[in-house]
Amino acid sequence: MITKQFIAGQLENNMYLVADEASKKAVLIDASSNIPELIEAAKNYYVEYILLTHGHFDHIMGLSSLKQALNAKAVISKDDLVISDNINEFTRLFGLPDTTPPTYDLYVNDGDVLNVGGLEIKVIHTPGHTEGGVCYLIDGKLFSGDTLFRESVGRTDLFGGNFKKLSDSIKNKLFKLDEKIEVYPGHGEMTTIEHEKKYNELV
Repeated sequence: MITKQFIAGQLENNMYLVADEASKKAVLIDASSNIPELIEAAKNYYVEYILLTHGHFDHIMGLSSLKQALNAKAVISKDDLVISDNINEFTRLFGLPDTTPPTYDLYVNDGDVLNVGGLEIKVIHTPGHTEGGVCYLIDGKLFSGDTLFRESVGRTDLFGGNFKKLSDSIKNKLFKLDEKIEVYPGHGEMTTIEHEKKYNELV
């Protein structure tokens, strides 16, 4: 499994291209911006899905453009459609121009498994940052979106946020995973489940 990180957008979002080298099939996790270096890297693979961790504008601003460029299907939890469909309520808070809400091809639920080439992608529903927030577990790597950061957690003061739910998601779902699992968040540097169990004082 190959993982390539790209940082883009006003809020320095992480996007991850995750590929199965044998089949040359891949997924993109989150879609902040259609940047040339991402498109160049993706030329080597067939990107089957763009997996959204949640519907906040900074994770989906580039989705419509990337869907077209990569010929990929967009995937999200249906619980976050209300946020995605009202993207401009959020972009205006940051002084950004209005944009057309993206469309989706597949909706995922807790426990779903997507198979892409040799990749087995497990969906873990982790409400709290948003109601429809999900993490994707792929071969010992957890792509946590804005649920869990290195020694921090996602904010819960926006629409759909709930700190009690977020804490429960982290303690009773993510912290039950193998401690060796690497965590790749939506912002900032990677961490591990073991490190967060020891040092994350916000949970």
